[in-house]
Amino acid sequence: MHNRVCGAFIAALMLAAPAALRAGTGPDAVALEVKSEVGGKLKPVYAARGFWPLWIRNGAVAPAADRLIAYLETAELDGLEPRDYDVRDVREAAERARGGSPEALARAEIALSQAFARYVRDVRRAPNAKIRYLDEELVPQKLSEAEALRGASLARDIGAYVTQMGWMDPAYAGLRQALAERRERWDRLPSVDIPRGTALRVGKRGERVRLLRDRLGLPPGERFDKAVAAAVTDFQAAHGLKPDGIVGAGTIAALNRNPGWYDRVLTLNLDRARVLPGPDVRHITVNEAAQQLVYYDDGMEAGRMKVIVGKPGEQTPLLAGMVRYAILNPYWNVPPDLVQHKAASGVFARGTLQKAGFEALSDWSAHAERLDPSDIDWKAVASGEEQLRVRQMPGPSNAMGKVKFMFPNDLGIYLHDTPERALFDRNPRYFSSGCVRLEDAERLGEWLFGKPLVAKSNAPEQTVALPRPVPVYLTYLTAEAADGRVLYLDDAYGRDGADTRQVASR
Repeated sequence: MHNRVCGAFIAALMLAAPAALRAGTGPDAVALEVKSEVGGKLKPVYAARGFWPLWIRNGAVAPAADRLIAYLETAELDGLEPRDYDVRDVREAAERARGGSPEALARAEIALSQAFARYVRDVRRAPNAKIRYLDEELVPQKLSEAEALRGASLARDIGAYVTQMGWMDPAYAGLRQALAERRERWDRLPSVDIPRGTALRVGKRGERVRLLRDRLGLPPGERFDKAVAAAVTDFQAAHGLKPDGIVGAGTIAALNRNPGWYDRVLTLNLDRARVLPGPDVRHITVNEAAQQLVYYDDGMEAGRMKVIVGKPGEQTPLLAGMVRYAILNPYWNVPPDLVQHKAASGVFARGTLQKAGFEALSDWSAHAERLDPSDIDWKAVASGEEQLRVRQMPGPSNAMGKVKFMFPNDLGIYLHDTPERALFDRNPRYFSSGCVRLEDAERLGEWLFGKPLVAKSNAPEQTVALPRPVPVYLTYLTAEAADGRVLYLDDAYGRDGADTRQVASR
């Protein structure tokens, strides 16, 4: 009786099971094949997910696999060699899996994962971009293939993860696509020098229009028609210009620029973006070229704001460090050259120093003594014979505002509040002496600490430790790509050329 009941129960389960599973072709069957086939460093990653496939969905190779293969075939855009990833073998394995057999699906799964792991490891290799790491833990380490695959296995949506290159900073995928489109489309067009002159638009004729048509790869002619306007609009959108179909001075300059320039700038910026972590790492990025700060959390952008960065003569450096604490009601230590200038102009003197909200100190140590302004040789300070430490007291006019966020470094660079709100309406915003002024320091503080930062009293220099330090990257991306458009930013610091100017020391 017991056996008959058990037999009937099993038969009922089999009838209820999907036909694919009864036939041994369902996802469980693929997982069993993966378990028997996978080996090496990737096996523990699969074991942790019950050998469930990443690249197989509903008994077929998922679209994410095609996207991966496209990356492998164009790996030269990443400075890599496509042949290093056995692209032909991977594609053939995926094609054989179209038949739906568990064995072929499992082999395609493993081939795709092996290629993916090697590719991600290499894309995340140590970059050539020059950036100073303030903390050892931020120095890029060689990613293992298992770590690369584990990141994909934890993604909520493998398709979106691969399409958006979720293992890289969001800027990377856009720049890579822009470089691919340039080489496929724009770099193949002839180089033609179009003379400057009045703006060209629909209805215009002449030699300059003929050259324009040649440059855009259009049939010969001297008439600016709707086809020319459409091609101009397309070119403008791809080069960060206003897509109005009118060829003014800016568009002519972009058309006349050597295509190799665009290729070089995009490649430079790809390498700079390679330094940055993926969005799954809680971190802050400051793009000095765009004067923008973005912070990431839980795999996505959590917020952004305008910033003010160093003047071209006092550049904000390329740094990566850990924000470890905030200082509320901060002092502002006035740079020595500014102290000299203000002393020479009479702003700092015996009777005006304290009235202006400043105080002079005996030295730069933590235990410096306050000086009586009447005891200072102001002529020697004004001439530069003597250096004097002067700091501004906390208050509404303090240059540091209400708070500064510290990632300790010997350059004296940090993120801070500012009372000069009107400067955020300007563009570009190169006004500081090297530090980064924040449009909304209060909002950034609340994100960092998980609560509003409020000083306990009016006492100066109140330190608030950040329980879990957060990485901050000061970078310089002069090209930004999104939604099929590329914006080429002004290289105000001259870093896209062969030489770089001296960075600020404060």
